[in-house]
Amino acid sequence: MSDIKDIIKEENLVYKKTKVLTDNVMHYCPGCSHGVVHKLIAEVIEEMGIQEKTIGISPVGCSVLAYNYLDIDWQEAAHGRAPALATAVNRLYPEKYVFTYQGDGDLASIGAAEIIHACNRGENIVVFFINNAIYGMTGGQMAPTTLPGMPTSTSPYGRDVKMSGQPLVITELIAQLPGTNYVTRQAVHTPAAVRKCKKAIRKAFENIGQKKGTSFIEVVATCNSGWKLNPVKSNEWMVENMFPVYKPGDLKDE
Repeated sequence: MSDIKDIIKEENLVYKKTKVLTDNVMHYCPGCSHGVVHKLIAEVIEEMGIQEKTIGISPVGCSVLAYNYLDIDWQEAAHGRAPALATAVNRLYPEKYVFTYQGDGDLASIGAAEIIHACNRGENIVVFFINNAIYGMTGGQMAPTTLPGMPTSTSPYGRDVKMSGQPLVITELIAQLPGTNYVTRQAVHTPAAVRKCKKAIRKAFENIGQKKGTSFIEVVATCNSGWKLNPVKSNEWMVENMFPVYKPGDLKDE
């Protein structure tokens, strides 16, 4: 019988976890999109050989513990302020690959001014915007991106447009700003979508090396805990309800 060490030789490996991911057990709920996006970012960083040159900025929300899972340099930011901190880090260390990792309650709400001005200035960073249309960590409250009629803990009968307005489709606004070079909306619910998302992440990091300005990647995501659905139903609900409003694809590529 073959020894296990012979079986797991390099030439026999079908898949190997990137060394940029730590061995810490992720705290995300089963079915959450965050873990998949973490994996893709880590793989791109390793493939580009920029682990020692990358600095991540994570603020408040479900993404606050991202530093636990990606073995790179990190800075923590106050709620919504990641783009401001990323601006400072990038200007101090222009040779680094700086990115922010933010949720919709963070970026599109308390951080709306920060992201608009950072993108308008064209800061040479990547922005990851995880949009699950709800405040996931703090109790499932209505977010700026919550869909009309979508129930949350603070809108149990659904979002009332007359009361709260339409969902903020902020990525389309970002694409209009002169400082943005690459603006795209992706998802990670199928293998094909994962491949497309990874390609977009690679392009965004390459843009940093070419000093092209701000690259902005929205990932339409699930929050099965906040939505009160199992992972499979969450993916189905996302496709049926979120994709018509937050349509995947490139919005700007210069």
